[in-house]
Amino acid sequence: MASILSQKQKKREKYTLSDLKTLGTQLLSSRAHVNNLPLLLTFVSPSSPPQHVLEAVLSLQSFFTIDLPSKSSINSDTDAESVYRTWLRSKFDDFVKALIDILTSSKCEETLREVVLDTIMELVKLGNGGRFNSSVYNRFLNSIVISTSSATFLLDQLESKYFNYIDVRYFTYASLVKITKTLEAKDISDNGTVSADEDSKSHSKASIELSIQKIHHILAHIPPLEVLQEKSDYEMWIGFGSAQKDNSEVPDAEDKQSTAEEFNTKVSSVKMAKKMKLKFTKAWISFLRLPLPLDVYKEVLVNLHQAVIPHISNPIMLCDFLTRSYDIGGVISVMALSSLYVLMTQHGLEYPNFYEKLYALLVPSIFMAKHRAKFLQLLDSCMKSPLLPAYLAAAFAKKLSRLAVSVPPSGALVIIALIHNLLRRHPSINCLVHWCENDDGTARDDSRASEPGDEGAYSGNHADLSRRKLGIDHFNNEECDPAKSNAMSEVLFGKLIPFDTIIAHLFQAFVLSLETDLTVRAKTTEIPVNDFSSGSYATIFREEMRRRVKQVPVAFYKATPTSLFSESEFVGWTFKCKEREGEETGTIISEDDHNSSAKRQRMERAS
Repeated sequence: MASILSQKQKKREKYTLSDLKTLGTQLLSSRAHVNNLPLLLTFVSPSSPPQHVLEAVLSLQSFFTIDLPSKSSINSDTDAESVYRTWLRSKFDDFVKALIDILTSSKCEETLREVVLDTIMELVKLGNGGRFNSSVYNRFLNSIVISTSSATFLLDQLESKYFNYIDVRYFTYASLVKITKTLEAKDISDNGTVSADEDSKSHSKASIELSIQKIHHILAHIPPLEVLQEKSDYEMWIGFGSAQKDNSEVPDAEDKQSTAEEFNTKVSSVKMAKKMKLKFTKAWISFLRLPLPLDVYKEVLVNLHQAVIPHISNPIMLCDFLTRSYDIGGVISVMALSSLYVLMTQHGLEYPNFYEKLYALLVPSIFMAKHRAKFLQLLDSCMKSPLLPAYLAAAFAKKLSRLAVSVPPSGALVIIALIHNLLRRHPSINCLVHWCENDDGTARDDSRASEPGDEGAYSGNHADLSRRKLGIDHFNNEECDPAKSNAMSEVLFGKLIPFDTIIAHLFQAFVLSLETDLTVRAKTTEIPVNDFSSGSYATIFREEMRRRVKQVPVAFYKATPTSLFSESEFVGWTFKCKEREGEETGTIISEDDHNSSAKRQRMERAS
């Protein structure tokens, strides 16, 4: 085999660039020189010089554009003509294969690969009797996806030059459906086969992951469908063949030609939009069935609610993928929450365990995650419904209150805003905040004291709660089920974590509005969570440093303090250090006298 390749290479070295031009000119001039075709094909190779490859490609492209027969016309000719056209068709397939080999080779220059890409797209345009040659395009796209080399340059060229044509997008979706099915079957066969060679198995897995990344790159860079719906005319790579076919199905009005043409264009546009939406749906559903790598998985979840759900024919088809992602937990669940929320609120998806899963996501690490801002905004939106039961709202409020002392200051700000909104939307849990202490140590509920007319109805429901002792909270912070967490048992923040303490822990400039709203219940308004969700310790510090301070506290005492704390701060406490107070004071005085006398002696010696 090596000797044959070396012989072919020696034969290619005999021909100069002018010889190749002569061979191409003879091939285009007469059928008598058709034997130049196999010779020119040998130069379309990654191992040939770029100038020779370019000259051979240009000659063969011109030849096949003129003389390439369609598959349907091969059997209708005479025997000799049929044999010739069959042979010509096989050479065309060899030519396409050679072009694809150059495209997928990392040895070739980018300029040459760009020319070869344009040649393939011209063959797609003219190589099927004026119709889109989906067979060639499918081979080309499949070779790019399954190749082990990087295809970023080719995909960028395809996006910038050809994805603005509607038929190219249509057949791209159709080809990707076939490719994903092939990869899915390959992955199933690899998992079902017990291979002794672990290296080959890992190599196969790596190649599948690389192919999946390329498919996602193609799907993510095809222009969205909403841009197409704004246009009445679609620019097509093959010209107006498909548009005329669609327009022929609608009768034209003879008396109003201009109105009829506009109507036909709109009808074809509607039909094309429906076809594109179906192909778009099939391509994405097939892609989501693949074993996505973690980086692709996260990127898909982040953009799914914006790039896929608005354009898919039936968004409910994504519910299985999203519910599986939401059940994983951690950052994957956070990323899946946006799309799942869109399906629940806009498309009628029912997910019984949604709030239980959402409750389980409330951990300290979520307030330091990359996508915490979007998650916290969705959390606030999910708790807006007035139909939520009181125990569920109380469980979320108490869970957030426990997190307020263990998360960064920026997270505590968001928590205060979330709890404020919960208290405003669900008045049935206000009793958790407005509990005061009686003289006998029992709890008194003052949640409705400022609202006349509600004392009798409300006090009957919570008469048993008012007899409980303060300071003991039966809320189970480790319980994953909010229904079993005993959230309605005691005060919201507990006696050990009062609300005033959290307010004092934060910067007053940020929480002044929150404190006012929570204390003056008659003037409460919802706090926009997005104003706090994207903050950090740096933003809080920067805002505090920017604030103008009118009065600066200083350490001023009318009398020198004798202790760190005054006795009024510890009522009922006795300190046993007073016995030694005189001795310590005397010792201190003697030391001061000794120091002062030593200083006088040094001053006298110096003078």
